Amino acid sequence: MQRGYLAYSRFRRAMTLGVRAMLLKESHVVLVKHTYVPGWYFPGGGVETGESLGEALEREIREEAGAALTGPPELFAVYRNAKAHPADHVALYVCRDWETREKLALPNREIVACELFAANALPDDVSPATRARIREVLGGEPPPADW
Repeated sequence: MQRGYLAYSRFRRAMTLGVRAMLLKESHVVLVKHTYVPGWYFPGGGVETGESLGEALEREIREEAGAALTGPPELFAVYRNAKAHPADHVALYVCRDWETREKLALPNREIVACELFAANALPDDVSPATRARIREVLGGEPPPADW
């Protein structure tokens, strides 16, 4: 269903826009595993029609990680995501002030797992782009144009 929607929206719109949240607690980062793609990623997804970047970010954090922002997110960079589609762009936000009411999100039909990992002890199957974004934010590397 998700892939069908993405294909339809890419055909219908000239540009697509998404958000990703790097939820940080000291030197730990929240990553999610989706049902429709292998590996670990930042929580995030598409910005819906009529939705601001901030609204999309908060919605995706709530839906995928079961978390809520308690302070302002920091826009780190906007990337072109040409691997997904030539007109796709992703805004990466660094979120240092957030909380969960109980524990990170339980599995559902979109999310298989959601966990907090030490940035220096990530699982082997973290996506290459996610790993690169962690290096940029925590290691001070300059962000490239492409995701």
